Amino acid sequence: MITYTLILFLVSLLHVTISTNVKINFREKEKEVLDQILGPGRYDARIRPAGANGTDGPAIVRVNLFVRSIATISDIKMEYSVQLTFREQWQDERLKFNDFGGRLKYLTLTEANRVWMPDLFFSNEKEGHFHNIIMPNVYIRIHPQGSVLYSIRISLTLSCPMNLKLYPLDRQICSLRMASYGWTTDDLVFLWKEGDPVQVVKNLHLPRFTLEKFLTDYCNSKTNTGEYSCLKVDLLFKREFSYYLIQIYIPCCMLVIVSWVSFWLDQGAVPARVSLGVTTLLTMATQTSGINASLPPVSYTKAIDVWTGVCLTFVFGALLEFALVNYASRSDMHRENMKKQRMQCEMEHGASLDATSDFIDTESNATFAMKPLVHHPGDPMSLEKVRQCEIHMQPERPNCCRSWLSKFPTRSKRIDVISRITFPLVFALFNVIYWSTYLFREEAEES
Repeated sequence: MITYTLILFLVSLLHVTISTNVKINFREKEKEVLDQILGPGRYDARIRPAGANGTDGPAIVRVNLFVRSIATISDIKMEYSVQLTFREQWQDERLKFNDFGGRLKYLTLTEANRVWMPDLFFSNEKEGHFHNIIMPNVYIRIHPQGSVLYSIRISLTLSCPMNLKLYPLDRQICSLRMASYGWTTDDLVFLWKEGDPVQVVKNLHLPRFTLEKFLTDYCNSKTNTGEYSCLKVDLLFKREFSYYLIQIYIPCCMLVIVSWVSFWLDQGAVPARVSLGVTTLLTMATQTSGINASLPPVSYTKAIDVWTGVCLTFVFGALLEFALVNYASRSDMHRENMKKQRMQCEMEHGASLDATSDFIDTESNATFAMKPLVHHPGDPMSLEKVRQCEIHMQPERPNCCRSWLSKFPTRSKRIDVISRITFPLVFALFNVIYWSTYLFREEAEES
C-alpha cells in the first residue's frame, strides 16, 4: 500500500513539473480569438454596433487628434496643410473575448475592413493621402471588453477662408471639420474624447505664423436627409509682423524719404530731379505689384493697400512737385524778362516826355497855372494830410511766416522750401493715424 501511494505521488509530481515547463503561446491564442470573434458567420462589418449599454441608441464614437506638423498656410489659395494622427474609439459588444487572466491586453489588426468603421469624412478637405512607408501607418486595437481603437496618420490640405482686411496685422482662424457622411445622429454620434482631445507637437514652427491657441467645438448640420454629427477644431494663427516690417514697411518708408531728396536739389538740375522721381516711382510701383501678386484678389481694401497706396501717392506727389517748381521757375524767368522790358520802355518813354515838355515850354505862348503833384515838406496842407493818414491807417502786424518766406525771392524756391517741411509732417501724421488705427483694431479683434 505504501509503495502504491509513493508511486502515485511521484507520478503527480512529474505531471506538475512537465505542465510548469510547457509555456502557452499566447500569439497562437490571439489567432484563435480572432478566428472566434471575426470568423465567417460570426461578425458582420456592415452592421453598426449597439448603443450605450447595449441599447438601440446611437453608437458613440469618441475622437482625438495629435497634430504632428503644419506645413504651409497659403494666403493666395486660402488653404493650409496639416499632418496629424487621427484616432477614433467606440464600443462594440460583439468583439468581447477572453483575455486569459489579463495575458491578452488587446488584439491588433491592420485591415480596417475586418470590423465596422464610422463613416467619418473631413468636410473642408481639398486633398489628402495616407502614409504607407514602410508599412501602412494604421492600426486597430480590440480590447477584451469590446472597446475598439482606430489610429491612422494622414496628411490633409484643408480650405481656410481668410479675412485679409487687417493684413499683415491680422489673425486667421483655420478650422478642421469632421462629420458623418451617411449615418444620422439617430445611428451615430461623434464626441470629443474627455481630457485633452487635441494635442499639438511641442516644437511646432511655422514660417510666417504663430499658433496661438485652438478650440474644440461641435458643428452638427441639418439637411433634407436628416441631422449629422460633426466635430471641429478652430486653430487661431497670428501672422508674424517682423517679416513684413523688414520686407515691406521699412523699404517703402525709405523710398518715400529718398523721393524727398529732390526738394534739396537745385531747381535747374532737371535731369537729376526727373530721374530721381521716376526711379522711386517705378520702384514703388514694382513693390506694390509684387505684394499684390502674393495675395488673392479681394473686393475690400487691406491694410497693406492703404500703406502702399499712400506711399505711392507721396512719391508721385514729389514728382509733381518738381513739375510745379519747373513751371514756377519758368514763370519767374518770364516775369523778370517782362519787368526788364517794362523798365526799359519806361526809361525810353520818360526820355521822350522830357524832350516834349521842353519843346512845349519854349514854343508855347500861353502860360498854364498847374498845381504841383508833390508838396514840399514845409507845406502845411501836406503835413495835415499826413497826420490824418497816420490816424486812420493801422500799423501792419508782422507775420513770421511771410517774413521768413520773403528771404526766398522766387516762387519756385518757396515751393521747394515749403515741400521740405510739408511732406515729412504729413507723412508723419499719416503714420500716427495708420498705426494707431490698425493696431487698435488688432487689439479689439484679439479681445
